[in-house]
Amino acid sequence: MKQSKLDKTYMRMAQELSTLSHAQRRKVGCLIVKDTHIIAEGINGTPRGFDNNCEYVDHVDHYYTKPEVLHAESNAITKLACSTNSSKDATVYITCSPCYECSKLMIQSGIKRVVYFEKYRDESGLALLNKAGVETTQIKEN
Repeated sequence: MKQSKLDKTYMRMAQELSTLSHAQRRKVGCLIVKDTHIIAEGINGTPRGFDNNCEYVDHVDHYYTKPEVLHAESNAITKLACSTNSSKDATVYITCSPCYECSKLMIQSGIKRVVYFEKYRDESGLALLNKAGVETTQIKEN
């Protein structure tokens, strides 16, 4: 019961964090939590020093994500790499399930659990996490 309450609380925090993203199509927030302490956070966005526009629009008003945009999970993991904290056995809270590439980073970072709100259209990241023994949990309501 206590874990469920914590999961919902951290997910609400990740959802609030996602509102800071400048993305137009999908705003994603991520928290990395260890022993009930938030040790890193990230949103989908551009690297330091770049403008904050995540998409470009073609001549018929289709939005495309710029190739330099970082996913929220990779943003949080790379911020954590610059700190003295370790992600070993941590839990990641993400507003959208991770892609395949971010899942690889989580596995290599020692993440033991991933909690997400909505499923990403490509579920290969979840499959990879499960194959690696990383626990995945979807929170369907908050």
